[in-house]
Amino acid sequence: MKFNQLRSGSQIFIDANIFIYHFSGTSEECSQLLKRCEDGEIAGFTTVHILLEVMHRLMMLEAVSKKLVSPGNIAKKLKEKPELIKNLNDYSSLALKIPAMQINILPITQELCYDAIFFQKKYGIMTNDSLLLASAKSNRCFNIASNDLDFFRIQQFNIYKPDDIVL
Repeated sequence: MKFNQLRSGSQIFIDANIFIYHFSGTSEECSQLLKRCEDGEIAGFTTVHILLEVMHRLMMLEAVSKKLVSPGNIAKKLKEKPELIKNLNDYSSLALKIPAMQINILPITQELCYDAIFFQKKYGIMTNDSLLLASAKSNRCFNIASNDLDFFRIQQFNIYKPDDIVL
């Protein structure tokens, strides 16, 4: 489904890639979706583990864009030179903008971790994705914003995907 099909007053769980596309300037549609959340037109949700994934990926992008490391095995290169990590600030500034967008960041519980196993076993979904689905289901929200095609295997959720990103 397209983002513009999401009605005002709806709730939606937002996957990490939506934030990455917004912050990297890759998708105007993702930026517009997040603006709708910020304006209170729709209620946006994500989880702490998605926030951590966004921070990690933004850190990697920042390190490459500042030419501190070359692409490929970025995390390994940064781990070998911790002084480089100390010079990265943009990723954290961007991550701090997520709550300002009126995105509700929900905690992850042990129970949700176990509930996520259902989606892994039934649909072959990876851990972080299954945890997002378990949290969405627990909060009775069946709309997911993601560019991850694996979510389309789950029929009980409405998947909203940006059209301006080609995989």
